[in-house]
Amino acid sequence: MLVIVSDLHLTDGSISETVSPGVFSLFARRLREMAMAASWRTDGSYQPIDRLDIVLLGDVLDVIRSARWAARPSVRPWGNPHTAEFVDQISRITGDILRHNQEGLSVLRTLSAEGALTIPLVARRGSKSNAATQRQPVDVRVHYMVGNADWFYHLPGAQFTAIRQMMVRQMGLSNPADKPLPHDINEDDQLLQAMRRHKVLARHGDLYDPLSFEGDRDASSLSDAVVIDLVNRFSGEVESELINELPASTVLGLREIDDVRPLMMIPVWIDGLLERTCKSPAVRKRVKTVWDRLADEFLSSEFVRQRDTWSPLDLIDGLERALKFSKRPSMGWADSIHRWLRLVHGAADGSFHDRAMLEQDFRNRRAKHIVYGHTHRAANVPLDASYAEGFVLNQVHFNSGTWRRVHRPTWLGPTEHEFIPADEMTFLAFYSGDERKGRPYEMWSGMLGCSPLENSVHRIDPAILSRAGESISASGQQGHAPHFVASPAEARNATARRK
Repeated sequence: MLVIVSDLHLTDGSISETVSPGVFSLFARRLREMAMAASWRTDGSYQPIDRLDIVLLGDVLDVIRSARWAARPSVRPWGNPHTAEFVDQISRITGDILRHNQEGLSVLRTLSAEGALTIPLVARRGSKSNAATQRQPVDVRVHYMVGNADWFYHLPGAQFTAIRQMMVRQMGLSNPADKPLPHDINEDDQLLQAMRRHKVLARHGDLYDPLSFEGDRDASSLSDAVVIDLVNRFSGEVESELINELPASTVLGLREIDDVRPLMMIPVWIDGLLERTCKSPAVRKRVKTVWDRLADEFLSSEFVRQRDTWSPLDLIDGLERALKFSKRPSMGWADSIHRWLRLVHGAADGSFHDRAMLEQDFRNRRAKHIVYGHTHRAANVPLDASYAEGFVLNQVHFNSGTWRRVHRPTWLGPTEHEFIPADEMTFLAFYSGDERKGRPYEMWSGMLGCSPLENSVHRIDPAILSRAGESISASGQQGHAPHFVASPAEARNATARRK
C-alpha cells in the first residue's frame, strides 16, 4: 500500500497560518482503516498487509514563507547556498517550522514508529476490529521528496545533512539524512522500489512550471522571489503605512493573502477585497500604490532582471502585466492572467495531464498512475486504456491537491473579482497485486468551508443573477453595500492589534 500527500506548506507561523494538528490525526485514523481494507484479497481471504509507504510529495515544510527572510535581507534563496549565513538561515527556519507544527508532526512520527500502526491478525467479513483481537504491526515508512518551497533539502553537503537529521528525527522519515532528499524517484532506491511495486510514477510537478523551476533543483526560482520580496512584505507594509485608515475587515482579509491560488491572482484578489471592505477610493488607491511599488522593486532586482535576458516566454514582461495594477487591462484582467499562466505552463487546464502523457514510464506502460503535486488542485484524469489478449491496462493521471486553505475565484461575475475560501485536504492511496480485493487506487479529497465570521467577512447584498449567456456588467453592481465586513468582536480585536 502506497499513500501520497503533497503541498502541506507547513510554515513557522510568522507569515501565514498552518494546517490544524487535527488533520494529521484524521489522516492517521483513515490510514488504519485503509490498511485493514487493503488486507482483504481478491479471493475473499484476509491477509494482513505488512508494509505501508507514505510519500510526502514536496512543499511539505515551506521554507520560503517566513519573516526571517525580511529580518536578514543579505541572505536570499538565490544567493550562495554554501555560506555559513545561508545554512544558518535554513536551519533556523526549519527548526521554527518543526516546533510550530510539533503536535501534528508527532502524529506522523508515531505512525512510523515500530509497532505503532497495527491491524487485526485475523478478521471476519463484516466484523469490526477490536482491541482484544490479536494484532499485527504494519511497517510504515515515510519518504520525503522535495518541491519548490523546500528545495533546500536537496542540497548536498554536511551542513545540510545536520538539517536533514533534525527533520528525520522529528518527522519519522525513512530517508537517509546523509543524502539529499530526492526530487526524482530515481535518486532514492527505497522510493523507486515502492513506486515500482505499485506501478506509480510521482513527482512534485514544479519542473513543469517555469516560474518555480529553472532546470536545476539545487537553485532558486522566480516564485521564491515573488513570495519573499513581494507577497511576504505586502501586508506588513500596508498596515505600517495605513495603520489608522484601513478598516479592520481589510486588515483581516489581507492576512490571508498567501492562501490565494493561483499565486498570480493575488492582485485581482486584493482588488476585490478592497472593493468590498474599504469605502474610501483614496485609501484603496494608496493600498494599490504600495503593491505596485513593491512589485517594481521586485521586478527591478538583479535576480529578476537577469531572467529578462534569456526567458523564451517573456516571463518578466508577463509578470509585470499580471502583477501591477498600473498595467491591468481595462477589461478581463483575471482572464488575461489565466491565459498567460496557461501559456507559461503549457497546460490547457492547469492539471499538467498533457505532461503526464510525455513521461517515459507512461509511454512504455511501466506506470499505471502518474502523480503530480504543485498545483494545489486535486484532480484525476483518465489518460489511456490499453487492451491486449483480454488484459486491460488503465492509465490515470492524478494531482495530489493540498492540505491548506485556498481562496479560489468565483465563476459568476468574474469582473467582480470575488473569491471563496475553503480548507482542503487530499490524499491518494495505491494498492499492489490483490490488495484491497484488486482495486488499484483510492482518492480522498475533503473540503471544509470557511464560515463568513471565521473569514472575517459576510455578504449582505442580494446575489445578482444573470440569464443564461448574459454577462453581468460592473455598472450593474454599483449602489450595493460592501460585501464584506468584520464581525464586531473581530473588528475590535483587529483595531486593538493596530494600536
